[in-house]
Amino acid sequence: MPAAAPLFERVQPAPLVPPGLPLVIALTGFTDAGSAVTQLVDYARAELNPEPIALYANDVLLDYRARRPIVTFEADHLTDYAPQRLELSLAHDALGSEFLLLAGYEPDFAWDAFSRSVLEFADEFQVSTVTWVHAIPMPVPHTRPIGTTVSGNRGDLTEAHSIWKPHTQVPATVGHLLEYRFAEEGMSIAGFVLLVPHYLGDTEYPGSTLAALDSISLATGRVFSIDDLREANTEYLERVAEQVTGSEELTQMLANLEERYDAYMAGATQATPILHAGDLPTADELAAELERFLATRPPSDDDRRGGPLG
Repeated sequence: MPAAAPLFERVQPAPLVPPGLPLVIALTGFTDAGSAVTQLVDYARAELNPEPIALYANDVLLDYRARRPIVTFEADHLTDYAPQRLELSLAHDALGSEFLLLAGYEPDFAWDAFSRSVLEFADEFQVSTVTWVHAIPMPVPHTRPIGTTVSGNRGDLTEAHSIWKPHTQVPATVGHLLEYRFAEEGMSIAGFVLLVPHYLGDTEYPGSTLAALDSISLATGRVFSIDDLREANTEYLERVAEQVTGSEELTQMLANLEERYDAYMAGATQATPILHAGDLPTADELAAELERFLATRPPSDDDRRGGPLG
């Protein structure tokens, strides 16, 4: 029998990792409303100067038929092949402060082996805290700060910023498994679930990535340069607001969501969203963007059945 393929390969030479850094986990997969984590991974690779420590093996962890690599075709030949990437890196924030970053795709296979490897890396590097993020669609308005559900064992974060605390069973992600295993080991861990407006869930919503970065900053003390993301979010919300103003149905839908959100925040929770109103455009600016956005997106099966909100 051939030997089993290794789960990961260490990079040589590896960067020097000081002990006691926080670990941040960003894995795309089952749910990624607003493409929050996908954009976060792209941002991290472009802006955080990640130095790879270990590269995980696609042939062991990835279902290629579910998430196919991208090839570039130029007239009559192929010029590039871009496989998926999952790697542990030493990353740097806007001030040069270091942290560990596990970023890429959610494994399709070998969850237990993968989780054990992450815990072993955390032990090897004496990780101080673990933070992970993912995003789900919720019936909330885009004219209010993006809320979070905070899980884990960091009670200060849960008490202050978990605005929705459900009692339910949901399909697990590998992030849930990692949180569960880290908590079993007594590691300080926080998971942030971003509550993204459901009607923007299938789009690339920069505000969801801003919320992810704010959550990570709150949990780790790391600081991120987000001017480009803020500008992209302003332009995005202007497009969405244009959609709303031209549609009586969408205007009423948004008003109903705002009323329900405000009533809930006033009476059902003492927590506060991590993104505050001052970080967002005004209601009038936003009520100039769902409308233009919906008008410019290509028709889908949902549109034929009555639209994304129907």
